[in-house]
Amino acid sequence: MYRQDLRRAGLKVTLPRIKILDILNTSERQHLNAEAVYHALMAAGEDIGIATVYRVLNQLENVGLVTRHHFSEGGKAVYEIAHDTHHDHLICSTCGAVIEFKDDALQRRQKQLAEKLGFQVEDYSLIIRAKCTKKNCTNAKRIKRFNNRNELNG
Repeated sequence: MYRQDLRRAGLKVTLPRIKILDILNTSERQHLNAEAVYHALMAAGEDIGIATVYRVLNQLENVGLVTRHHFSEGGKAVYEIAHDTHHDHLICSTCGAVIEFKDDALQRRQKQLAEKLGFQVEDYSLIIRAKCTKKNCTNAKRIKRFNNRNELNG
């Protein structure tokens, strides 16, 4: 699968490219930063350096096989396998959970708004930041424990 994608994109098929695409495609987390990719490679016993990971991620982004996101200002870039269809992201400002969603009505409305203002949409990225309202959010509980511990030690 990846071999054809790489060739079609004009890239040589190399072990680092195959392994990095595999990690991005099979990870439980949908969005990984370069360090997380590197640590997953190390855990799998692969001898691929961090500089190679950064270089390969940039190459894969440049040819459209992966998408880079910056979900927080000043935060690390995260990567995901490029999708054939557009989707947006909802990010919990408390726990950092990232939820992908697709809403056709929202996409139509954005296109209508752009046309009304004299624009033709070429591309867009929608990131909604909100606070999680789940009562049993494990990430929120972990962050609350961490904050409480730091306040006591503070």
